[in-house]
Amino acid sequence: MGSPEFALPTLKALAERYPVVGVVTQPDRPAGRGNILTPPPVKVLAQQLGLEVFQPDKLRTPEAMEKLRSWNPDLIVVAAFGQILRQEVLDLPSYGCINVHASLLPRWRGASPIQAAILHGDSVTGVTIMKMDAGIDTGPILAQRTAPILPDDTAGSLSERLAQEGADLLMEVLPDYLEGRLQPRPQPEEGATYAKMLKKEEGNLNFEESVHQLVNRVRAYYPWPSAYTFWNGQMLKIHRARAVKDPHSISGQRRIIEGYPAIGASDGWLVLLEVQPAGKRAMDGKDFLRGARTWSET
Repeated sequence: MGSPEFALPTLKALAERYPVVGVVTQPDRPAGRGNILTPPPVKVLAQQLGLEVFQPDKLRTPEAMEKLRSWNPDLIVVAAFGQILRQEVLDLPSYGCINVHASLLPRWRGASPIQAAILHGDSVTGVTIMKMDAGIDTGPILAQRTAPILPDDTAGSLSERLAQEGADLLMEVLPDYLEGRLQPRPQPEEGATYAKMLKKEEGNLNFEESVHQLVNRVRAYYPWPSAYTFWNGQMLKIHRARAVKDPHSISGQRRIIEGYPAIGASDGWLVLLEVQPAGKRAMDGKDFLRGARTWSET
């Protein structure tokens, strides 16, 4: 069970080593400017691998449960599926449900652990292989592996690395787990934190914050929901930025620094290295300034 690109290495590794009876993923959704109905990445890969795909709106319906029972799975592996599994599903396979989670549990339980780790300035994160229970990422742990968060990591780049780490670790622990040689251990309650589901409007930057926090937001929200501000009444997405400390900066003021557009924060300047104006492609900040000649107010 999975939907986004994070789940792809796990599905590929499982299909290479184990008989996969079916793949559960989210329904196709409208995407892009034309709202074209687009399949989730997991569906695309599953079809390439010749696997049966099931896309229920909700797993709690009788029809969904009937489908899962028809597959008679020994084990269900979950990677960023996007739906909470009811006890009825958890109890279905004889070996339970195993989750590949992108954090070092119990830190950053919840829907957006990668974004939360960057947003809060963590220097280290990792992946956890967990046996699922009825709680939200509260189940006992089979294995964990740490990974550094690099200074220029975005949610996209970190997710790509953790996705592969998670698939590799799963393949290492599954044989011992299935043979009964590896028993899950309870999570400690100390240090538990929760990463809520992100909403698009959270990308709207508040320039009363520190410039360091703003840089973290830009990194954490790329590629989605994307950090943004407004310029001439239209959204200006910010894909890459750096901080310039300055105790005399003015929050929200626009300036040009070393040829790049910059916006004042509470303690410095957010220098916009790569932006995407409304209706246009992403571009270097210097290129953006060629068409934004009134950017600087001073």
